[in-house]
Amino acid sequence: MNHREITSIARAQLAIDLNCLESDFDRDDIVFCEAMDNPKRRPFARGERHFEMLTMGRAVIVSATADILPFVREQLMDKTRDDAFCMPFVHGQGLYFLPDELRLMPLLDDFSFEFVEREDIVGKLYAHKGFRHAIHYNDSHPRPDMLAMTATKGDKIVGIACSSSDCEKLWQIGIDVLPEYRGNGLATVLTNHLAIEILKRGKIPYYGTSTANIASQGVAHRAGFRVAWSCAFRGLFDGELTSPAG
Repeated sequence: MNHREITSIARAQLAIDLNCLESDFDRDDIVFCEAMDNPKRRPFARGERHFEMLTMGRAVIVSATADILPFVREQLMDKTRDDAFCMPFVHGQGLYFLPDELRLMPLLDDFSFEFVEREDIVGKLYAHKGFRHAIHYNDSHPRPDMLAMTATKGDKIVGIACSSSDCEKLWQIGIDVLPEYRGNGLATVLTNHLAIEILKRGKIPYYGTSTANIASQGVAHRAGFRVAWSCAFRGLFDGELTSPAG
């Protein structure tokens, strides 16, 4: 798949999640949508009150439940894209990456590497603690762990990259390396090799991190990803944060 095809598939999924039209992403204004539990949306947790705001570079798509949508519209309707994301009720901002130039990186000589299939993840990986950013530690999770790659030093797993099936086409990569083994490119290599294997299986890998996590963003860029969208997935209303969407 080329960049255009990958972006088109991701945009179609985001339209389902946000309850907007795919064409809305090409607009130059703010689009307001009532949040709906649409079939095939990515099953991130939502509370009764939900707020989410996303841009792929042009339009800002705002998706909120009916009780807060009028307030959100009033506050944002005349704002620029940058000002909208700086509003005081907007929280939980993240960057999301899609494959760009994925070239297979050489493995590091000091470690051994192994792919772990879905049916073996529970038995082989869940007993190893310290990798909560990579694996769910929950065999009944609505976004199940599908494929992992491990890095082992001696007989100890020191790094795991794992993908969760967030929807039919998109598998999200999470990565964790034990603190004493960070800083040598291990996270980048694991992410790169896992992403390429996911593409070989006909799925699209994507990667998310907070806007403040510079180290994680660096991993994504070095592994061959590019920023595809920015999302705020929490809102502060009446003194309470909405439940996170991702």
